[in-house]
Amino acid sequence: MSRGTKVRGTTLRAALVSAVLVLASACAAAPAAEPEAAPSAEPAPATTGSPEEESGAQTSPNVRHVANVPRTAPLNGEEDFNTDLAFQGDYAYVGNFGGFAIYDIGDPEKPRVVSQVSCPAQQNDVTIHGDLLILSIDEPRAGPECDAADGPRAWEGLRIFDVSDKRSPRYVGAVQTECGSHTHTMVPAGETLYVYVSSPGPEPGSPTCPSPHELLQIVEVPLAAPENAKVVAKPNLFPDRATSDLDSGCHDITAYPEKKVAAAACFGDGMLLDISDPVNPRVLQELTDTENFQIWHSATFNNEGTKVVFGDELGGGSQATCDRNTPQTKGANAIYDLVDGRLEKRGYFKIPREQQQNENCVAHNGSLIPVPGKDVMVQSWYQGGVSIWDFTDSAAPKEIGFFDRGPFPGDGIAGTWSAYYYNGYIYSSDIRAGLDVLKIDDPLTDPAAKVKMDDFNVQTQQSY
Repeated sequence: MSRGTKVRGTTLRAALVSAVLVLASACAAAPAAEPEAAPSAEPAPATTGSPEEESGAQTSPNVRHVANVPRTAPLNGEEDFNTDLAFQGDYAYVGNFGGFAIYDIGDPEKPRVVSQVSCPAQQNDVTIHGDLLILSIDEPRAGPECDAADGPRAWEGLRIFDVSDKRSPRYVGAVQTECGSHTHTMVPAGETLYVYVSSPGPEPGSPTCPSPHELLQIVEVPLAAPENAKVVAKPNLFPDRATSDLDSGCHDITAYPEKKVAAAACFGDGMLLDISDPVNPRVLQELTDTENFQIWHSATFNNEGTKVVFGDELGGGSQATCDRNTPQTKGANAIYDLVDGRLEKRGYFKIPREQQQNENCVAHNGSLIPVPGKDVMVQSWYQGGVSIWDFTDSAAPKEIGFFDRGPFPGDGIAGTWSAYYYNGYIYSSDIRAGLDVLKIDDPLTDPAAKVKMDDFNVQTQQSY
């Protein structure tokens, strides 16, 4: 999801303006006690679901909808959208505009809520490393603590929690960054965790996001003392844009630390980076696609690191771009092969199922399904649902499975924000419907069930 910014001289429609106002109201109503995030008193009940129980839901024959956990208080307000996902052991962590939730997924077909933390801000994208949970805050707040409500809105950045006690997460600190943090990427380095902060901008007159803004901000988190986290570098990936109207920073960066590379989606550009020195990333290649891509949103390497899939979030996530009037190359994925150290475009992929005009639909967050010798992804498409697709042949990608709810009956954005594969199941964070669990049974993807991960943060890829 993109907030209002300038990309190639065009003002994007900010789908979340009303969310800021609602969240401000919700924050003001929160009790201003100690600056420690408090979980809900009792874990909320979980329910299972099936396609038959979903109004208008459809699945391909090889996909089963095995469970759903609806949003519940305190994270079920009108604008408390579910956002990104991270995994560790038997737990899933789900960001939400109202805070975050921890789910026990020891039995994936019977997930249950362990705790929910009220900590309002957009987008609250989440990662997990050891006992530390990190949230991206991309909205000026009165202060770094969860209950900061009164006063001028002059803080945004990262919030850090200790989740060693899953039933009672504890706020431990925060780091302020220019233009906040739309998303973030972890690059572990021994006893230090580096966090790449992607933040859009600039915003004229903003106290937190001055112009120009082309910086990648790197936060150093000492694992033994996370409260001492701080910004240690601000490399400029676009030194030639200092006075350009294209300045906007990056939306999302995916790191592949094992291979010492990263792929950055920087609104108007895609980039390949050398991160052998994680504090001094170096640009290897810059890509543009002015004919088809509007917002370079995210990136995914294949397992071998020989391909990169870039996604275009045409319209910022609020528009219906999966219709017959929008070309298959727009609001889609572009597949690039890495040849002699250079990325070369091979093809595009977009879901083949036409969506209605009231369904916001565009390429969004996804991850690899770990099928040895093949390149397969699962991906969210907002109200286009969850798509499983094969890009082993980069020039001829194809969908092999899907789960698609019917149109959301109300106004505003809806659908799945992130869909990731983890230890045999697909987990989808649905903006309004909650956490979905899907199972794909297909000869192509069945070998993935043998791959077990200890943890998974989609923006920090690890080989399988």
